[in-house]
Amino acid sequence: MRLFAYILSLSRSVRGLLVLAWLLAAAGCGFHLQGAGTLPPAMARTFVDTDRPHSEFLVSLTDVLRQRGAEVLTAPADGAAVLDITSDETGQRVLSVSARNIPREYEIFYSVTFSLRVGAESLITNESLVVTRSYTYDETEVLAKAAEEQILRDALAADLARRVMQRIQSLGTTVALLPR
Repeated sequence: MRLFAYILSLSRSVRGLLVLAWLLAAAGCGFHLQGAGTLPPAMARTFVDTDRPHSEFLVSLTDVLRQRGAEVLTAPADGAAVLDITSDETGQRVLSVSARNIPREYEIFYSVTFSLRVGAESLITNESLVVTRSYTYDETEVLAKAAEEQILRDALAADLARRVMQRIQSLGTTVALLPR
């Protein structure tokens, strides 16, 4: 609290310099907002191959790809990266029940298995990711809990899409050096 009062007592120009120094330090350490980032050049044109064309995960994944500058293709093309989603599953499990054997807590899970190819080069082979969330259940609020479950499922799908992008970005220069 004393530091805050001290900073407020400084002149406007000194406070401006402090803010500028903080911004430069944040930029210099590699800080960036979550979701920000770019894809390697080899991923500029990407085809997503999946058996579930309307899943929450696929919607989130194509949104993230487009936000990061990729053209999402509707069919495979020469020179395009192929992101193969071999498994896209979601479900729920009962975590706890009441004394009357009524579910009180559920766990929602979402799992995907994916592979990445650029040309003839396989960069990621059958990598699986799973995310889970739990929520309490009250049988007197069935509609509200159903809506909560769908919101959690959408959030899990978005989280998985970001994790897939982070995994692809972790390949770094390997993908960038491949021919397009």
